[in-house]
Amino acid sequence: MHTFDERAEAIAQANIQYALERVRMEPPPLDGPVDAATLRERAGPTITAEGIGGERALKIFEEVLAPACISGDHPRYLSFIPAAPTEASILFDLVVGASSFCANSWMEAAGAIFAENEALRWLADLAGFPESSGGVFVSGGTAGNLSALVAARSEFRHRTGHQGRGAILTSAGAHASIAQAGYVMDVDVISVPGGSRLTGEDLGGFVSQLHKADLERIFAIVGTSGTTNLGIIDDLDAIAEVCGTYGWWMHVDGAYGGAALAAPSARPSFQGIEQADSFIVDPHKWLFAPFDCCALLYRNPEHARAAHRQHGEYLEVLYDGEWNPSDYAHHLSRRARGLPFWFSLATHGTKAYSDAVEKTISTTHAAARLINAHSNCRLLAGPNLSIVVFERTDWSASDYDTWSEKLLRSGDGFVVATRFEGKPALRFCIVNPNTSEDDIAHILSTL
Repeated sequence: MHTFDERAEAIAQANIQYALERVRMEPPPLDGPVDAATLRERAGPTITAEGIGGERALKIFEEVLAPACISGDHPRYLSFIPAAPTEASILFDLVVGASSFCANSWMEAAGAIFAENEALRWLADLAGFPESSGGVFVSGGTAGNLSALVAARSEFRHRTGHQGRGAILTSAGAHASIAQAGYVMDVDVISVPGGSRLTGEDLGGFVSQLHKADLERIFAIVGTSGTTNLGIIDDLDAIAEVCGTYGWWMHVDGAYGGAALAAPSARPSFQGIEQADSFIVDPHKWLFAPFDCCALLYRNPEHARAAHRQHGEYLEVLYDGEWNPSDYAHHLSRRARGLPFWFSLATHGTKAYSDAVEKTISTTHAAARLINAHSNCRLLAGPNLSIVVFERTDWSASDYDTWSEKLLRSGDGFVVATRFEGKPALRFCIVNPNTSEDDIAHILSTL
């Protein structure tokens, strides 16, 4: 099992061939979910005492399991937040898996961490963070937001001595992971009344009315740079001003929208992000890396290290002054998940990334024009970053669901219903540079 023999050679060749064929697909199959009973019948027993062999296991994956998964990189996958990893990043992911190093410490994976830090530096520069900033790649936005807010509370407690129940301010459009972080941390997450965008006026008015006891337990404000439903960017300048006044930590959740920092046309919308204490962006969303990959950046990494460093007799040898990713988030062991992103950046250059993000923004504007020209549709929101929200005239929630299911079954696209101002609607999120105006027109033709 741990020897590279003839059997392992055959498995290797088969797996590599499958991976090559998959990345060559233009487009990949859209596919779709299948119920568990059907999958059990089609796959048959897979976990047995003697094993079924790599060739058989791969055949089951290729013919049964993979077709029961929706391809996030299909150009007509426009639901949730799609993915569009470059071929370079996908293929280097194979290399990372084959390399078998644990990237939690500099001692174990100095070269890998160096490369990851180069990619993080590019992101930090886009955000306007100082040279002293730094961070780590974690699994996703939920892990990134939680780790950043744990660091924020740690810094707050150390600085103020406050040991009671803390509180975080955020907008109504904040991602669900912020509320989840509050639950895990046992702190209150307070939504500032107002619209989908957190404005300086709404924030200032709300804070001015808070009781002194509540003011004293707030330790952070979370601003969103690209809400996942509407693509809205909070007033980051105003958030920074309030945080500066009260000594609160400013965290920016840019899991989806932060990628638009790479687009010169969108960069002005992020004014104020350079003042944040922490910031996240998911390269597996709009920066063309494979799942799973979130970049977490700190203005002052020492605050994160104070919160997250783990101690144990066998771990102390690691704390030699070098950069250990385990110090900057809620984790210890980790794969070098930032390496495929680094390899793609190094391969293609940052200009290619900027151009690709700009292309998706342009396609989103084209989608808005097509919706406005459609006889049965009405644009409700956007284009905001790479998101448009619209309605089909006189449709009910069940009409949207029926259409969505039919669209997926036919292989024409993947678009699910959302809600806008309490009513059902449709939403396009375009992060794949291969999504064309023709793809948008094709989907709209089915409405």
